[in-house]
Amino acid sequence: MKDSEVKMLDETDHVFIEMLRDLGMSRNAATTMAYLMNVNEASSREIEISTGLRQPEISLSMRFMCDKSWVSMRSEKKSGKGRPMKIYSLAAPVDAIISYYENQIYKESQATISAIKKLKVMSKQVPLTSSK
Repeated sequence: MKDSEVKMLDETDHVFIEMLRDLGMSRNAATTMAYLMNVNEASSREIEISTGLRQPEISLSMRFMCDKSWVSMRSEKKSGKGRPMKIYSLAAPVDAIISYYENQIYKESQATISAIKKLKVMSKQVPLTSSK
């Protein structure tokens, strides 16, 4: 049997996850990212054990983060038969990932402010009707 050390998420990690969720990241992606911040690389199985997420949840999170180029993936052949194991690591600095959400929120708020300004202009153009 092989001994291996698996890191677990602590209270600080859970606070970080909640803050990422407040920015709009999914719970699964935030949890996976918090785990990858604490390790150099991890297999899907290690992430599953450490985070309590199921394999399909991890796969969806990894697909999302790979599409954004935040995570890199490599395959490692296991001894014996079977499919190669996927090993993941963060490819982008955490600051860059947070900046992505910062920009998203900024764009959304600018769109909202723009809509409010248009409404104000339109409301001044509508003649007031007096009730008798």
